[in-house]
Amino acid sequence: MVSKYAGYCFIFLTLTMSAVLAENSSAQVKGIDEVYIQLSSGQKALEQALDEIEKTTAFHFFYTDRNLDKTQLVNVSNKKATVAEHLKDMALSLNLEFRQVNNSISVKKIKDKGVVLPSPAIEIFKEVTGVVTDEEGEPLPGASVLIEGEPNRGTVTDIDGTYSIDVAEGTTLIFSYIGFESHKVEVGAQSKIDVVLLVNAESLEEVVVVGFGEQKKISLTGAVSTVNVDDMKSNPTSSLSNALAGNVPGVMGMMQSGQPGKNISEFWIRGISTFGGGTSPLVLVDNIERDLNELNIEDIQSITVLKDAAETAMYGSRGANGVILITTKRGTAGKIDVNFKDEFIYNTRTITPEFEDGVTYARLLNESRITRNEGPIYQPEELEILRLGLDPDLYPNVDWKNLLLRDGAMTYRANINMSGGGPTSRYYASGSYINEGGMYEIDESLKNDYNTNADYKRWNYRLNADFNLTETTEVKIGVAGSLSKRNSPGLGDVDFWGSLFGYSPIRTPVLYSNGYVPSIGTGNQTNPWVMATQTGFNENWVNKVQTNITVEQDLGFLTEGLRVRGIVGYDILNTNNIQRRKWPEQWQAARARDVNGDLVFTHISDPSEMQQSSSSTGNRLEFYDLMINYNRDIGDHHVGGAARFTRDSYVQTVNLGDDIKNGIARRNQALAGRLIYNWKYRYFVNFNFGYTGSENFAPGEQYGFFPAVSFAWNVAEEDFVKDNIGWLNLFKIRYSYGKAGNDQLMGGERFPYLYTISPITDDDGGPAGGYQWADYGSDRYFGGMRYSQVASPYVTWEVATKQNLGFDIETNHITANIDFFDEKRTGIYMAREFLPDMVGLESTPRANVGIVKSRGLDGRFKFIQQIGQVTLTARSNITYSKNEIVEKDEENNVYPYQNEEGFRVGQSKGLVALGLFKDYDDIRNSPTQTFGTYQPGDIKYKDVNGDGVINDGDRVAIGATRRPNLIYGLGASANWRGFSLGVHLQGAGKSTFSTYGKTIHAFSEGEWGQVMKGVMGDNRWISADISEDPSTEDPNASYPRLSYGENPNNFRESTFWLRDGRYLRLKTVDIGYSLPRSITRLIRADNIRLYVIGTNLFTWSKFKLWDPELATPRGEDYPPAKSITLGISVNL
Repeated sequence: MVSKYAGYCFIFLTLTMSAVLAENSSAQVKGIDEVYIQLSSGQKALEQALDEIEKTTAFHFFYTDRNLDKTQLVNVSNKKATVAEHLKDMALSLNLEFRQVNNSISVKKIKDKGVVLPSPAIEIFKEVTGVVTDEEGEPLPGASVLIEGEPNRGTVTDIDGTYSIDVAEGTTLIFSYIGFESHKVEVGAQSKIDVVLLVNAESLEEVVVVGFGEQKKISLTGAVSTVNVDDMKSNPTSSLSNALAGNVPGVMGMMQSGQPGKNISEFWIRGISTFGGGTSPLVLVDNIERDLNELNIEDIQSITVLKDAAETAMYGSRGANGVILITTKRGTAGKIDVNFKDEFIYNTRTITPEFEDGVTYARLLNESRITRNEGPIYQPEELEILRLGLDPDLYPNVDWKNLLLRDGAMTYRANINMSGGGPTSRYYASGSYINEGGMYEIDESLKNDYNTNADYKRWNYRLNADFNLTETTEVKIGVAGSLSKRNSPGLGDVDFWGSLFGYSPIRTPVLYSNGYVPSIGTGNQTNPWVMATQTGFNENWVNKVQTNITVEQDLGFLTEGLRVRGIVGYDILNTNNIQRRKWPEQWQAARARDVNGDLVFTHISDPSEMQQSSSSTGNRLEFYDLMINYNRDIGDHHVGGAARFTRDSYVQTVNLGDDIKNGIARRNQALAGRLIYNWKYRYFVNFNFGYTGSENFAPGEQYGFFPAVSFAWNVAEEDFVKDNIGWLNLFKIRYSYGKAGNDQLMGGERFPYLYTISPITDDDGGPAGGYQWADYGSDRYFGGMRYSQVASPYVTWEVATKQNLGFDIETNHITANIDFFDEKRTGIYMAREFLPDMVGLESTPRANVGIVKSRGLDGRFKFIQQIGQVTLTARSNITYSKNEIVEKDEENNVYPYQNEEGFRVGQSKGLVALGLFKDYDDIRNSPTQTFGTYQPGDIKYKDVNGDGVINDGDRVAIGATRRPNLIYGLGASANWRGFSLGVHLQGAGKSTFSTYGKTIHAFSEGEWGQVMKGVMGDNRWISADISEDPSTEDPNASYPRLSYGENPNNFRESTFWLRDGRYLRLKTVDIGYSLPRSITRLIRADNIRLYVIGTNLFTWSKFKLWDPELATPRGEDYPPAKSITLGISVNL
């Protein structure tokens, strides 16, 4: 064990004792290790010993610690030694630190006496000066000059590019400036170091992963976006899809739920371009189609988004919707690199609906009946009992939301990975664990028996190993997997939220005062607390194992630049859903007590013991990939080509059922190719194609050919630009045109080219019925055969024809990319609608009869500037996409405006609301509305077709679509001496969604359903007979006259219930600090970072009822989480 004296010695010898050149003098000031002195021996006060050194040398001492006791005694030897040796003795005995600047030496006390450090070596410090310039000799003001290993020590150049810094010989200085390559210089005997920094060509030489492997960023001709994985790590989510939208240009998405284990986003590349089967992009992890949501983000090396036909044509069957390529980390030769990350996250909810209390609910309930000429349910004395809480059994007032939902929950995440290796073998290994706590309340008395909360746990592991079998042969092995467990209440998450929203605060108490479980009638219609905590629990287990082997062979011995690669992948997925259900004994209390004042109960149901059921699914994926690649520079010419063959087989292995198709593997195979050429990296031309086969189509229709061509011109390489606009590092114009295919059918259908014939039984055969004949009564059926699926032998590929025009600009401070895209999707697969009933088909045949056009733009902008030692970054990205249905096989509508042609995919149809009827004169003078009885205060609609009658013929396209047409992100960050601050905002543009349900259409199901705060408030139409105020009969009120029970006039889909889904969210705020090297090396760490991250802290939106990103019509879902993360990452 190293002694504490060695620690003191280490601290002293890390003083910044400098040997510098004296200004205006040719003589060099000697260092304290060069000046020999002999002091008088004996025990002396510190101040006396230092005074003696001052008298015999040119050094001067001053005290920076006012509390330092100068009278402390120190033993002084009379040996002849250097000043450094004498000071070392004093430092060891009195725990002091000395710092030399020229001839001055500061003295202060070391506070930490317990530090035990390795033995030090003497360092001599001196002043080093110089000038930092670019290649043209222009000074670079604000350039950073740092000491390697000491990120908090350094300086910056002044306006003339000059600098001055005190360092020791042997120290390495790092010179850096935005837009230039960093440069390292080891300090020797020289005292002046001038540095010339070169323009950073890294962005031009950067390698991007594309379909045929890796390609230099400068040579890209298609629309490609790369993702900064580190930026995505500031979003502490277990699902990677949640971090894509608003971070990556071209990617649009919406979160579906905030529930742990289900908090994933639906996302698209450049929006929706089809109303057919599939809209999701193809996701490839290490070249194999896999789910991205259960990936460990710490394992990801790069993410690339391919958006146009030039990059996606080769994927044939799935390229039409774009492609996301993810590569995982691999080891590199060198020392073992160990990284550990630990995060503690506290989650709350963003926006959760609030509900009216019981008293308000009862008054509104009475109003809903009185205003419709019915009697009130609650008399004034009953309202008073309710208000005072005098009888919680018969007049309860329960806040179900606060009873069932916790204010917050904890999440814990841990990750460790290790990488390293040598020249012949390398490895990367990782393991991670996440435990997301749910926000459901539980019955504490049952917590030791089972868990009804919405908790989620997941374990991930990965091992990637690379081996050089020969100098030209490399084998790569990947093994990864995950195991996850998700809990939920016995009746499931849907019923949890449905019960919370659907049960009024005055219906029943949580439990009767005698402990009985309440119920309303038969059918287990009990309250939300019982349903959430007393009905058992569910566990959903998912186990994934993913393996792949890659062999790469360099064929340079045949011809330079020739390589071949083969990949074999084998994945297994198994799920097991375990349901354990039970019911408590239930009772219903009569609305009146007996003569003794006791409750009168009716027994509803007996208790049931816990019963178990389970269901399982499983599948297996086999993947084969063989590619030959050629790339070569011949003078100023770069040529290349590739050919690739892929085949995959996906088969269901568990729970096949009785449908024989379930046991047949889904198979696809494809041949793809590429030819590329560029001259001096100035002019580029690429040709790509995919020739893909799909099992979904009949022989002769199975294969599709999807070509694409692209061009690019790097204008910045032209001499006239170099000579006049030298600061322009890159200005590239790109254009691509091509086709990509989509074979995903609606509803996951298979083999639509085959007939399916099924029997129809007669009356004696069961309830299936059969054919009717006129000679017999309508109650008589006869058996026979029928076509349950009509063959569609000519169904084939849905084809996306894409064009893209892009611009890339880079300077030393600015990076900008913008792409304008246009797509026409033809041959969209759909069921024929325009067929008369007399054809006699049970299901109509399928055909490629749809056309959709979409166009838009996406882009990103980044600005980076260094001011002194502060590095500032601002960034933004945007994706805008608008589509239109050009052709769709539809019924022959009387009114063309009711067709979907000419409108957006997913756009709603409804009535146009004109406000509320003012009075009966307004009703008499308006067109007749055919949706039941209506009164003043009910919704008034527009007569679109002018026929004097309001009916379904007046339904038109209303609003926008649920999916926003614009997604954008804004961010900024600052870094200074180990401190970092980052802010990211994410927003969505024009989108609308309709709202409905029991909590919106108050009392539409009588006394079932809560009343959501903010839906009506005081701005509703109220009869003056009730309010005694005529002004409450406001035709412009935001809520119509209340009603009890179904109101077919008011509760129709219309613009009245349409809501604006636009929002802007403060997505993340990230504050971090990297500890200085002087501290991290104490535990032999390369870096230690502490950080705090805030997620979804604020949301700005016109819509206030629930989180607008969910865009659900009812709000009955787990809201996204607002969270605070405390984390530490350690690199050893």
